[in-house]
Amino acid sequence: MTTGTSITRRTFIEQTAKATGVVPLLAAASTAHSQEAIPKIKPTAAIERKLRIGIVGLGNRGSWIANLFKEHPGYEIAALVDYFEETVNAVGDKLNVPSTKRFSGLAGYKRALDSGVEALILEGIPYFYPEQAAAAIDAGCHVYMAKPFAVDVPAVFRMQALAKKATEKKLCFRVDYQLPMDPANQEVKKRIAEGGLGGLAHIYSGGTCGMLPDQKPGPTIENLFKRSWYSHIALGGDLFLLYDIHIIHGITWATGQRAVAATGYRRIVRPDPHGDRTDCGGVVFQMTDGTCWTHTTQMLNNNAVMYNLQADLMGREATAHLAYNGKVYIRGGSKHYSGAVSPGIYADGAKANIAEFHRCATESEFDNLSAHLSVDSHLTAILGREAMLRKTWLTMDEVIKENKTREVNLRGLKV
Repeated sequence: MTTGTSITRRTFIEQTAKATGVVPLLAAASTAHSQEAIPKIKPTAAIERKLRIGIVGLGNRGSWIANLFKEHPGYEIAALVDYFEETVNAVGDKLNVPSTKRFSGLAGYKRALDSGVEALILEGIPYFYPEQAAAAIDAGCHVYMAKPFAVDVPAVFRMQALAKKATEKKLCFRVDYQLPMDPANQEVKKRIAEGGLGGLAHIYSGGTCGMLPDQKPGPTIENLFKRSWYSHIALGGDLFLLYDIHIIHGITWATGQRAVAATGYRRIVRPDPHGDRTDCGGVVFQMTDGTCWTHTTQMLNNNAVMYNLQADLMGREATAHLAYNGKVYIRGGSKHYSGAVSPGIYADGAKANIAEFHRCATESEFDNLSAHLSVDSHLTAILGREAMLRKTWLTMDEVIKENKTREVNLRGLKV
């Protein structure tokens, strides 16, 4: 995928997947990884050395994450990258990164890799992550990335292959999910695994958030790169992958399952829409064991009572409540848990992932579990999105076999 050439993103994904021995049409997410133990952060030893990192994408979250990396004693911010030169310079001034280590344009990440960084931090637009991550792994660099790490099925399997390749090259490949790093949610997962629900019956979950920018594209899509990329499925994956995936991932992590089929419906109701992003909708999933899972989503400023990134896992004997904010618990049954409130998962989870990334890189722990777990949650989210878009019943096998790639017109953009 480059501008002004005949190499498309589809060609890139197919070529690189073949190079790593993965056949996307036949691949499946690793169920073994889904059954792994709860992640546990080991006590951080004295910091013996700093990792030289380059950070790609310096918008709202990117600049915030950059500050968290700067606060950790184990990192040196050695390069900054953003499509917009004025953005990279503004953040570079705040973080005291030399002007010679600030790079802009679509290929800025390549110049950051050439500058000698040891790790690449991806906080920009998800559409570009597979290409950026592949270049980093080829350059022998660790990779830390935001979610979602892919917007379509071929890219999900590409990332799965890259996680395997990273392990083979003794590199870290970490996805920054915060909910699984939270002790209270970990306790709920533990008790579910111990049979605390008496078997699953039904799951109900939801994601509710306010509006985001939805600008009309100009002569190029450059103006969308300042937050309006959220409104375009090909750039950000739609609401299920942009936002709801926090709790979708939490459910696949806690149950050790991904969805096998889904049906759904969605609407665009915002006035004068310019992108194809969903405003509201719902999906009913069928899980591997037959469990019925209902999920609703919305991105509207309508003063709704927010069921925000939460899930009730209703068993035959008890109900578990997972949440990105507020109290989590198990009510009833043999593993009753009165619960705990985790008020700062967004920041605390990111800090925990940043610390764990450093520990794994410096202590040579390269199982890259977070990336493998992400395969199941991303495929589930994509299945739900496609079921909503098509207003029909779809199976996971059908979506994987279809292997649909979403493309973006990059003509006229700065390289």
